Amino acid sequence: MHHADRQVRKRVFLKIVKFIAAALLLGLLLVAGFSWQMGGQLISAQPAVIPEAPRDLHVESVSIPTNDGQFVSGWWIQGKADKPSVLLLHGVRSNRMAMIGRARSLVARGYSVLLLDLQAHGESPGKVITLGLRESLGVEAGREWILKKNPGRKIGVIGVSLGGASVLLGKMPCGFDAVVLEAVYSNIHRAIRNRLSIRFGRLAPYLVPLLEMQLQPRTGISPEQLAPVDHISQLGAPVLILAGDHDRHTNIDESEEMYRRAKNPKFIWVVPNASHEDFYARIPSQYDEHVIGFLERYLENPGNAITASDIR
Repeated sequence: MHHADRQVRKRVFLKIVKFIAAALLLGLLLVAGFSWQMGGQLISAQPAVIPEAPRDLHVESVSIPTNDGQFVSGWWIQGKADKPSVLLLHGVRSNRMAMIGRARSLVARGYSVLLLDLQAHGESPGKVITLGLRESLGVEAGREWILKKNPGRKIGVIGVSLGGASVLLGKMPCGFDAVVLEAVYSNIHRAIRNRLSIRFGRLAPYLVPLLEMQLQPRTGISPEQLAPVDHISQLGAPVLILAGDHDRHTNIDESEEMYRRAKNPKFIWVVPNASHEDFYARIPSQYDEHVIGFLERYLENPGNAITASDIR
């Protein structure tokens, strides 16, 4: 009878072990499937049919070839003959429409403006978003196109989030005469962790590796290639960094690190009470004062350079 009891207990124990193993396996499969879905959302292309441009901007629709055999679509607005040009680059999962307000302010001052859809956004082709790496080809193509269109004039760039990362992950020095970077992530590890922390709190650190390991198989890009902060010292142009002091997607310390590692002339403007949002839409008059003021000084009056106290 004692032997029979041991056999029964053994069978019960094995059933419990098998149940726990099956539950753990199921849990792992569910987590893996969930993380795969999240990873897909992070890099999924964002095509959109762009509506007709506002009539007051008098745009010319353009399609500019890139070095990888693709093209980027956009709008060109020709300014005054003696004025510089500015390339406008939108954020992730957006398109050129998000930059219309900035374009209006620049056009009102006589600037020529190119608004682009980055690859895999708007009307520019692309299978996946590469978080700034392949998008940088569109930035380089846009800059060279402007140089041919308006030879001999200086060129500035405003890059919002993904747009700014696309400037920093391209060839260095960047080839622009003045650079504005708005809420640009420092490296992909921080970018993923911040976004997961917003949704999952303390679970985020455990989920980050599951998303990072997907980058190589899904995009052919390693996490080490996605570190804009590592390139800012090679920018070769005056830079103004914008940051929201309540930004949970790109934390203020990331923007501060960008500023520390950039070379002079460099400036930072921390927008009070701002999250990861459109700084121009939030405070357009102050935006014009700081950002367009910066561009005017370095594109038109480089001898009258601003000091850090003018912005910070």
